[in-house]
Amino acid sequence: MEKSRELHIAMFPWFAFGHMIPFLHLSNELAERGHKITFFLPRKVQPKLQHLNSHPHLITFHPLNVPHVDGLPPGTETASDIGRSLTHLLVIALDRTRDQVEAALRTLNPHILFYDFAHWAPVLASQLGIKSVCHSSVSAAVIGYRPLPNDQDQECGGDWRRHLRDVPPPGYPSSTVVLRPHELSSMEFAYKPFGEGITFQQRLTAAYARSDAISSRTCQEIEGPFCDYISIRYGKQVFLTGPIPPKPLPEPLEDRWAQWLGGFGPGSVIFCAFGSENIMVQDQFQELLLGLELTGLPFLVALKPPLGAATVEEAFPEGFQERVGGRGVVHGGWVPQPTILRHPSVGCFVSHAGHGSMWESLTTDPQIVLLPEYFDHILTARLLADELKVAVEVEKEENGSFSKERLCEAIKTVMDEESEIGGLVKKNHGKWKETLVSPGFMSNYIDNFVGQLQDLLDQK
Repeated sequence: MEKSRELHIAMFPWFAFGHMIPFLHLSNELAERGHKITFFLPRKVQPKLQHLNSHPHLITFHPLNVPHVDGLPPGTETASDIGRSLTHLLVIALDRTRDQVEAALRTLNPHILFYDFAHWAPVLASQLGIKSVCHSSVSAAVIGYRPLPNDQDQECGGDWRRHLRDVPPPGYPSSTVVLRPHELSSMEFAYKPFGEGITFQQRLTAAYARSDAISSRTCQEIEGPFCDYISIRYGKQVFLTGPIPPKPLPEPLEDRWAQWLGGFGPGSVIFCAFGSENIMVQDQFQELLLGLELTGLPFLVALKPPLGAATVEEAFPEGFQERVGGRGVVHGGWVPQPTILRHPSVGCFVSHAGHGSMWESLTTDPQIVLLPEYFDHILTARLLADELKVAVEVEKEENGSFSKERLCEAIKTVMDEESEIGGLVKKNHGKWKETLVSPGFMSNYIDNFVGQLQDLLDQK
């Protein structure tokens, strides 16, 4: 096959912005090289992602009618429409779009189907003569950390603790990117139903095991040993796309953010954001705001209202707004995170350690403070703080809670020019940023990735 052959690729990500947006960034890179993309997504999401489609002549959105599932609020189409406790029902809706996806694939006949949570996708693709690639939007360390189910694990439910006797699994290539004993309960969700008659663990294992290849949004320089481990465990080729951080939006930063940030000196502002799905409990939301107040530094927070609150304002600690005045802004909606991280006034990024935020923080200047809550985020935090030593993780109690004092301490550690730890993480962060943004680094990964896809089509 000629290496210059134009590919037609179908993308079918999980119905969450933290999955759809990375799939779209990858689509943009592939379209930039002349490849055609059909992108499956919930119907009401299309207008929200249209502005991120850099190549509309090559990337075609194919909207899906997301069926209603009992137990979900009417009109639910994405994970950000609901709390995490209901995602096991949303994935049923994803599974019930199978007929729509199959009809489209039969008509369009793409070369390759990319997917993640749709464990049935590789079997369907095989039946239609289409190659399948399971594409991961989480750290390779996270994929490798999950134990593979054995014969006793095939029932849905049961005591989750017995599944975790081999965590981390034999041969796992790190002693630092690990959960601590009291954090193992963060994996409990993986052994609960996630769809009809299947657990999250079974779903993901099937998605990887049945694919023709696995791909990951990472690079050999940072996660090479984890990628090699995944390849051995699943007996699959693992293709790496590189980090693919989002490109700056053509529109300038909105006036209200540009003017507010412009009122402070270089590297003086703390920016805090936890992604599109994370919803904090109210007491920890308040502890977060009090910790930021305690630093004495200006801060911009973009978080969803905490559980039980309709707005962020109604959950403020007593007297908080009056005390911080204009040096603290708490916003309950969306902000352009990549653009804000590039603003010269921002000196610290307090992050939940989501995979997308990991790459955005590594390729920008602000110092990194991590406050992870969920299993995948905890491992990503360990990769950054303990393995790469480019960040500081906020210390937590064994019950998972943090205090305002610990948060303030972590921020001061990275912001203080005299801090030995702060100096070390800043130096290491600078080295990795230099590597990741060096000319040709990103494009070489994508070019190699396209070559691997071409080779995959040659395999019978």
